Amino acid sequence: MNVPGPRFWDIFFEVYEALPRQGPGNKACAVRALSLCLELPDSPGILDLGCGVGGQTLYLAELTSGSIVAIDNHAPSIERLKRSIAVSGLSRRVRAIVGDMAHPELPPSSFDLTWSEGALYSIGLRKALSVCHGLLRPGGYLAFTDAIWREENPPPEVRAGFDLDYPAMGWLDDDLAAIQDEGFEVVGHFTLPDEAWWDDFYTPMENRITELRGKYASDAEASEILDQLAGEPGLHRRYSDFYAYEFFVARRPPGSKQAGGFYKNLNVH
Repeated sequence: MNVPGPRFWDIFFEVYEALPRQGPGNKACAVRALSLCLELPDSPGILDLGCGVGGQTLYLAELTSGSIVAIDNHAPSIERLKRSIAVSGLSRRVRAIVGDMAHPELPPSSFDLTWSEGALYSIGLRKALSVCHGLLRPGGYLAFTDAIWREENPPPEVRAGFDLDYPAMGWLDDDLAAIQDEGFEVVGHFTLPDEAWWDDFYTPMENRITELRGKYASDAEASEILDQLAGEPGLHRRYSDFYAYEFFVARRPPGSKQAGGFYKNLNVH
């Protein structure tokens, strides 16, 4: 399988950085997930891991009165989020920083809610769950989305797409087992509806690709990359029965001990 080259990633980010969000989700789903976090403090400390340009970060700022730290390893996305924070007058409550989700330089047991939409898989789900467990206070909540299979024997092009981006993708029961194995209690979960794929993600993506086709009309390589990116929403139209995004809400049990080894040598600021 061909590994995408530098030109692919240049075009990829030119598409994705212009979108309201970089994966499926919407405000209604955020509201539903928050409704499962029944014992959050009035002004919780919230961490948004893998925030991208911060579509969901801004929802969290609107839906809670908490303070939010948003982390992503892609500096241009963080710069865009910083501009959104300033324009929205949220600088006193929301801080966006460039950081490594696998090794966040943040104090352990310091958040009431850790949030991550479509990002934990990038460092391995179980490792990510361990990181989140350590960052949460006892009794704190974890809310995250993850891609899962729903039907056996997906078409080869669907399998190939997920094998490239998420080869370890599993089934609902696999994620539920991982959550419990990493010391969490499962509070609830639900499947993202189809509009959560289209309203703020695939529809803006298709519009952005159309816009860039004009810019790159005489550039055969760029046009081919845009065709490749346009294939994703096309596959979703045809084959969405085979996979889904699931929203999970879990809780670090009250009174549980801090996770071990990973945090012993953490550089805390």
